[in-house]
Amino acid sequence: MKVVPLGAGQDVGRSCVLVTLGGKTIMFDCGMHMGYNDERRFPDFNYITTEGDFTSRIDAVVITHFHLDHCGALPHFTEQRGYHGPIYMTPPTKAICPILLEDFRKVAIERKGETGFFTSQHIKDCMKKVVPLHLHETVWVDDELELRAYYAGHVLGAAMVYARCGNESVVYTGDYNMTPDRHLGAAWIDKVRPDVLITETTYGTTIRDSKRSRERDFLEKVHRCVLRGGKVLIPCFALGRAQELCILIDSYWERMGLTVPVYFSAGLTEKANRYYKLFINWTNQKVKESFVNRNPFDFKYIKPWSRDYVDLPGPMVVFATPGMLHIGMSLEVFRKWAPDERNMLIMPGYCVAGTVGAKVLSGMKVVEIDQYSQVQINIDVQNLSFSAHADAKGIMELIRQASPRNVVLVHGEKSRMSYLKSKIMGEFGCPCYDPANGELLEIETGQDVRALMSDQLFQAAWAKEQERRQKSAVPLDDSVVPAATPITQLPIRGVLFLGDGKRPARLLDPSEFDLDDIPVVSASGVEGESSSGEDATVAAGVDDLTLSSGSDQVVFSTRRVFDGTDLAERMGLPSSVDVAAATLLAIRELLLTDPATQPTDVEATRGKQASVVRVGRSIELSVPAKTTECDLPSLHVSWAWEEEELATQVLVVVNRVLG
Repeated sequence: MKVVPLGAGQDVGRSCVLVTLGGKTIMFDCGMHMGYNDERRFPDFNYITTEGDFTSRIDAVVITHFHLDHCGALPHFTEQRGYHGPIYMTPPTKAICPILLEDFRKVAIERKGETGFFTSQHIKDCMKKVVPLHLHETVWVDDELELRAYYAGHVLGAAMVYARCGNESVVYTGDYNMTPDRHLGAAWIDKVRPDVLITETTYGTTIRDSKRSRERDFLEKVHRCVLRGGKVLIPCFALGRAQELCILIDSYWERMGLTVPVYFSAGLTEKANRYYKLFINWTNQKVKESFVNRNPFDFKYIKPWSRDYVDLPGPMVVFATPGMLHIGMSLEVFRKWAPDERNMLIMPGYCVAGTVGAKVLSGMKVVEIDQYSQVQINIDVQNLSFSAHADAKGIMELIRQASPRNVVLVHGEKSRMSYLKSKIMGEFGCPCYDPANGELLEIETGQDVRALMSDQLFQAAWAKEQERRQKSAVPLDDSVVPAATPITQLPIRGVLFLGDGKRPARLLDPSEFDLDDIPVVSASGVEGESSSGEDATVAAGVDDLTLSSGSDQVVFSTRRVFDGTDLAERMGLPSSVDVAAATLLAIRELLLTDPATQPTDVEATRGKQASVVRVGRSIELSVPAKTTECDLPSLHVSWAWEEEELATQVLVVVNRVLG
């Protein structure tokens, strides 16, 4: 697998990572850098090609969320550089992204007078190429490449993306937050065990204190400043932390009975809140439940801001966009209020190097706003982290959840990456990389075999593990027994039958077939010896490994035990009826009417009270006799390897009847 950061390599901003897996290339994110106003603002797309034919070289573009450092270069790449392939993003991202892009375009062209920037029409044409990507939905880009999105927290609609092609897989996190907040839930992902996990490291060396103490500190500082007659400026982006802090301030003002005016400067706020209402299912459970009675985004104490208010006397609190003080209303207000020591500046998020926000946080007392003006910094500067990025603990937790074989660090400062890199390798024992922009990273990936495990094998392994734990659970004294721990890892020992493309690989218990009948396994013209004996296994991990044809037939079987009383109630059967035989008859009737099995020969014996149903040449469904080990009714299904595909269809019908 090949990984190349075109942006966010040992840097924050301009996220853009190329990943080639299974012969397919994906561009994850296409952002701009907030610290530059020249050609360095966008990723270096010339790395891909200098001829402009991007569509033939990139199979898909995936945007993880609507922040401009992750989507800001998208119209430039599609409409000005000529990429015409599919773009994937979640529905909230698709809805909000064009609003932020248009707002930034207006600032760049109408206020700064930049030329050659993308137009409003470019943004609209770009959005027409977008394909919605819903949470936990598997989307196929083509016959080989699949994508799946997982909830990332961070902002409304943010997603982590799992991609798989052939035997190679990758998870790209984008920005994520492992801690739930007042309006969003925590990021979460399945244990997908990707070959490579590409994670952000914005706060890779930070371990935050509790959320409650941060909120209390924030509210106390704001309250103290307005009591002494000062003005509080809180730079933030229109969506995300803005809603979080507005909920906090609004509830505090109501609780304390304060009358000091609170304003929000962004004209985007009304649109933003509209989308929060529309995509309420992306918020946390508390917001969903309270939304029925009261919309938490209809703020009682927060009013729209006007430019005329900046010179008004008396205390006030202003939320102004954007969050890094690099352009816009937050920078305008900062110019006016920075010289007054009674005022306060609260920076709630991360600031990219080169922005005014980063210069102020570094302690500079005189800051150059542009080439024509500078401002004296007397304002009280407070850096209170309400950033929706994962801290060091959160990053380690996500790696633990996903369980990758390799980790790649992006979207962070090099010094922080170095510390986190050593910590990851020490704790998880997996290779970890931190490539710079334009640095090609080639990672060797393993050849795993996906197999369907039989019920019998899993049940036998589970029972064996429980028995082992019971034997090893030694009482601490005559009365105290150690508390049982959940089974998180289960050793499985079985026989692996490899598929041939049409039939999936299967991991079976040796008791499910006669081991003496296993045919020869061949790979690349080399024949292996037949496996036999109790511990026999078939080797996996070789390309194009198939079972050769032979005179002996390998027959698989499975036994389905079910609750006869529950099934009899659902089917309306009298108590005198043999539930297993009646169930087999119901399956027979479905097989006769199901289009998938209609052409096959369905045969039953003993008239209506069927005890055996045969489908095709080898598939047989029967009612076995009850044993002393299990007095519940059951069905026995067996089939030959050659009819694996038809047997799968029959088992679907069986599962439908048994529920």
